[in-house]
Amino acid sequence: MPNTKFCQGISDISDSYTGFLIDTWGVLHDSEKVFEGAIECLKELKNRKKFVLLMSNSELRAHEMAENLKKLGLPDGLYNEILTSGELLYNGINTQKDAVFEGVGKNCYLIGGERARKFLAGTDVQVVNNLEDASFLLVSGWDNLEGELSSYEEVLRETIRRRLKILCINPDSRALLGNNYKTGTLQLSRRIQELGGVIQMIGKPYKPIFHQAIHILHNNDIYPGQTVMIGDAMAHDITGATLVNMDTCLIRSGIHAPVFKNAATPGDVNKILSMLINQFNNIRPTYLVDRLKWGKALPDRKHRKRPA
Repeated sequence: MPNTKFCQGISDISDSYTGFLIDTWGVLHDSEKVFEGAIECLKELKNRKKFVLLMSNSELRAHEMAENLKKLGLPDGLYNEILTSGELLYNGINTQKDAVFEGVGKNCYLIGGERARKFLAGTDVQVVNNLEDASFLLVSGWDNLEGELSSYEEVLRETIRRRLKILCINPDSRALLGNNYKTGTLQLSRRIQELGGVIQMIGKPYKPIFHQAIHILHNNDIYPGQTVMIGDAMAHDITGATLVNMDTCLIRSGIHAPVFKNAATPGDVNKILSMLINQFNNIRPTYLVDRLKWGKALPDRKHRKRPA
């Protein structure tokens, strides 16, 4: 596998791609303001007629995310579309046309909290209190789950016995890191699989949201081989895009900033990157850049469209 290319900015790779999938929190903003350099970068991509799709695991709908980004300082018109896990779930359970959501019905038994309940209140779905009234089970990673894993055992077994469809929104990989965390949705999801159940994961890094991204790209005559995913999380962005055969660009200054903090030389950076790659099943980002910025444009750039 080729080594990761260290880049000064997105200008280093802009000629090679037509589509740009860009994570939001940690890449575009820190939930308080848009990062310095991000707006210039998006303007440069727009000037070169690149297709920019913003992706997020937020429960916000696309139009709500757009309003939120505007409040954080991102001007209108610097991206083409927004895809959130909330948008995917909303459209999926309302239309039930996609295979992931086909036949889920309208009665939801929820393992989750207020954020999920508020979201579902805006859909055609009714939350039911008894499993026997449910047509599907939703496990919410938007909320902290209460209790030990064993406390959900009876519900999980009964759900599988009734052959209900099971959806999990935003499984939380942090549940893997130790005993200091409460029961996580990823733990619940793995227990469902151990019991013989089938569960559909909604959100990065899982395939449904990336398949929807590919569908959006196809509608604009763009293919995965012409697209790069720019994100700050190995677990969500880099892994998910790699699994659908997209090139990737890891942002150093995001969620992994603490491990890169003391890297003084390119050799130090490479050692830390190799450690991350080992932690994430040898998945290697195609590029590494400090933050989302344009960088230095080279004088001989042709801004060619990469063939499919």
